[in-house]
Amino acid sequence: MDDFSGGSVSSSANLSPVGNDRNTTAAVNAGNNTAGKKGKDNTMIEDQEALDLAADWADISQGLKKDLGSQLHAQWIKPIQLGAFCKETGTLDLFLPTEFSANWVADRFADRLSLAWKIARSEVRQVRITVHPRRRSMPELRVGADVSAPVRVTAHHNSGPAMMDTALSGLDPSLTFAEFVSGSANVLAVNAAQRMAAIETPQFSPLYLKGSTGQGKTHLLHAIGHAFAANKPGARIFYCSAERFMIEFVQAMRSNEMIEFKARLRGFDMLLVDDIQFIIGKASTQEEFLHTIDALMSAGKRLIVAADRAPQALDGVEQRLLSRLSMGLVADIQPADIELRRKILEHRLARFNSTQVPADVIEFLARTINRNVRELVGGLNKLIAYAQLTGQPVSLQLAEEQLTDILSANRRRITIDEIQRTVCQFYRVDRTEMASKRRARAVVRPRQVAMYLAKVLTPRSYPEIGRKFGGRDHSTVIHAVRLIEELRTRDADMDGDVRTLLRQLED
Repeated sequence: MDDFSGGSVSSSANLSPVGNDRNTTAAVNAGNNTAGKKGKDNTMIEDQEALDLAADWADISQGLKKDLGSQLHAQWIKPIQLGAFCKETGTLDLFLPTEFSANWVADRFADRLSLAWKIARSEVRQVRITVHPRRRSMPELRVGADVSAPVRVTAHHNSGPAMMDTALSGLDPSLTFAEFVSGSANVLAVNAAQRMAAIETPQFSPLYLKGSTGQGKTHLLHAIGHAFAANKPGARIFYCSAERFMIEFVQAMRSNEMIEFKARLRGFDMLLVDDIQFIIGKASTQEEFLHTIDALMSAGKRLIVAADRAPQALDGVEQRLLSRLSMGLVADIQPADIELRRKILEHRLARFNSTQVPADVIEFLARTINRNVRELVGGLNKLIAYAQLTGQPVSLQLAEEQLTDILSANRRRITIDEIQRTVCQFYRVDRTEMASKRRARAVVRPRQVAMYLAKVLTPRSYPEIGRKFGGRDHSTVIHAVRLIEELRTRDADMDGDVRTLLRQLED
């Protein structure tokens, strides 16, 4: 962060005592001491203000990382540096290294940054986003930089594999192979990724990772970079999004620095490009990317790209580029099945030793949040954070209350009629018993199970569920849901019945 604290107070006049008057001398010395003390006090105050601003920015930046995701945050928010804060106007300066990045952040994130700062400290009335006075270049893909400069690798003692300097590589230190949970849905992609990171020359190149949003493509790209750096110290590695590639390409073209851009890009030993689908339709960028692939391949370098669709499904892509992307291995990452979702949740839980999460909550999350892994992990994190901040224990009811949006987006539209029909077939009771007043155990228990499943699998409220079961009161439904929850924890047969019904309804 730039130093914007005040300096020491110094006197512009040469004050010296007249003659040998001790009183005059003492008075002047006292004045100097007082001025020096005030100067130090002012400096200390300003230093403390700078520290407070830095602390606020750390909190704001962390919040934006959660909202925007690691990739956007690293690309646009992380490079921001704090400038001066004017108390009179309430204006805080935020600096970015280039005009392009300053304009980009101002256009897209100015309102969000301004609101975050106003919440953090009320005296900030406006945020001004400008290019840094020194106009430093971005750390990624620096035009004109020394192509022979290796990516630094720092060994972490007794803490796993070596990590790369993320300021140079753009890699997230938390996205490693050790943190990636594998299963049948992604085993091919994981094995291929590990081969690409090994010292031995891979049998296929490039590696094309294909998977829908939130299934782990970006995680594998970062993991490859970390592992390759650990296996081959001094390797030159670069990770970027296709969007970032286009931005740097246009910037270099406008500044007449294409020769430096190409030399820098082709000087890497490994190039990792994410979201390659966003490079389509840009003729000049496609052409340069094609030449880069050819240069890397002919030099025996390693190229790994990721996209949300297969190469053949990329619309508007040049045929030659399509051929290059398809010539290696296309490794598909399938949506995580329920077993893999369970493993992922259990793996994440190891980070929260102080918070107990019941098995039925894990099962509920694994079954319900099935669109992508990112939402699954995000739901668990949100639930645990809420429990820790409020002091409430994690429960199925708390999960349903706090994860409403995520659960609603993931749930297949299962109807209460469908649930009643399935439960009646399973327990071999007549469908009319769901709404009857009979209280025989052989009828009551299936009815309670159906109420429980209706609450778990549909967005319906307790009163709405009660109306579908013969107009019963909402308190009856609440009692049924809590009873089945309790029975599942101590009755293996009941838990087995519910699991079987869940599988039948969700298939």
